[in-house]
Amino acid sequence: MAAQTVASASTDSAFGPASALSCRECGERFPLAPLFACEVCFGPLEVAYDLPGGDPETLRKRIESGPNNIWRYAPLLPVPADVAAKPNLNPGFTKLVKADNLARELGVTGGLHIKDDSGNPTHSFKDRVVAIALEAARTFGLTTLSCSSTGNLAGAVGAAAARAGFRSCVFIPHDLEEGKVVMAAVYGGELVGIEGTYDDVNRFCSELIGDPIGEGWGFVNVNLRPYYGEGSKTLAYEICEQLGWRLPDNIVIPIASGSQLTKIDKGLQELIKLGLVEEKPYRIYGAQAEGCSPVSTAFKAGHDVVRPQKPNTIAKSLAIGNPADGPYVLDIARRTGGAVEDVTDEQVVDAIKLLARTEGIFAETAGGVTVGVLRKLIETGQLDPAGETVVLNTGDGLKTLDAVAPTSRPTATIRPSLDAFRAAGLAG
Repeated sequence: MAAQTVASASTDSAFGPASALSCRECGERFPLAPLFACEVCFGPLEVAYDLPGGDPETLRKRIESGPNNIWRYAPLLPVPADVAAKPNLNPGFTKLVKADNLARELGVTGGLHIKDDSGNPTHSFKDRVVAIALEAARTFGLTTLSCSSTGNLAGAVGAAAARAGFRSCVFIPHDLEEGKVVMAAVYGGELVGIEGTYDDVNRFCSELIGDPIGEGWGFVNVNLRPYYGEGSKTLAYEICEQLGWRLPDNIVIPIASGSQLTKIDKGLQELIKLGLVEEKPYRIYGAQAEGCSPVSTAFKAGHDVVRPQKPNTIAKSLAIGNPADGPYVLDIARRTGGAVEDVTDEQVVDAIKLLARTEGIFAETAGGVTVGVLRKLIETGQLDPAGETVVLNTGDGLKTLDAVAPTSRPTATIRPSLDAFRAAGLAG
């Protein structure tokens, strides 16, 4: 656990409806503070709430009258009521695209939607989680924002810190895609490449946070992880609101650490509890690349333990060989009647191009994983195409150009004349 001297929150209002940190394993509760592991059993901590009561319709109208970003859901998040007035990137409320062309291609008859989070400020869903972690860092008086990252998070932390006036220092594997390296560096913070995999980077950050050097640092996915994770719930809120306050039948979610999937499930359960959506069965499906598929491997084998793997895939944003929330992903997939599946790198590239060709959405490799897994789930009979399905695209394809560049070239190069155009067979 972090060797921090920062005090816990002094007032309840600083964290809205959040009431405590609760251990996901033993249930022990702790004050709201920059903590991430239970002092009793070392299990992971998450935010517990006293959620607003009363008439669901009143709460629904309050949400709908809010800003067109994640702060419309402030009554359900660990943030102060005036959060929207503070300097931040205001991510969220991205498009839910009705993907009829892709649905026809894949044989989905119940309705297919792409939740396209490439529209966030740094073009990935990581802006959501960082926004919540940033507010916790403000309250705790931290001065430096940091993280271990496979790329997207590094950029989101750098941008959010720049906007809010924080120092940033982020850590990445040394061999990330060039686009993600540039995007993380451009915001002026410190960017440090670590020789090794993401898991090596994460271990280093865990050491740093326990050292005096890390005093006053907020590692968004370590000592601020309980708050950070809550940002992913907003995907669940938005999907249901954009569907007309309705639960979908199926949701396909990429797995890196697994936190996003578990928090989307938490968000759906909260909406049901609050009466904002009608309760009904839904299925959650996890998606991994074959070259880093520890959760998929465990699911298919019927195991409860996720054995680490050494990543080897083009889907580097998902290349976490030892996913912290892996066991919880297994529980959710099994509880909801879903599954965890994986696809090859070749299938990832094919799916990126399929989504681009059918819906005009250029996804990064993680989006290729979810679309590729959706196709595989339908082909293998694991997902009912008659159900209403939502697939997540968590980032912009411009960040992972190397994946599709070799097969995405000019159709022809010709002289500037009509004769040359006709000779190339392009006249229609």
